[in-house]
Amino acid sequence: MEYSDSHRLLELVRHRMPFGKHQGMILADLPEPYLVWFYQQGFPQGKLGEQLALLYQIKLNGLEDLLVPLRSQQHPNTRQP
Repeated sequence: MEYSDSHRLLELVRHRMPFGKHQGMILADLPEPYLVWFYQQGFPQGKLGEQLALLYQIKLNGLEDLLVPLRSQQHPNTRQP
């Protein structure tokens, strides 16, 4: 299934990091140094790796403001407690 760019961005504010130091954190909230580390070490395979690579590019290029309006569209179950 092919997703639109807007759907890919929306996933960044809905999905949580499934493992590691920042387990449970919304992907869009991951700190940039963590994404840089993944970039240097290699992103995981599959969808998560694609999401982290996209988020890395967004943060690297100072485009985090793209995600601000999407945060209001978060699914209720993805908000931080």
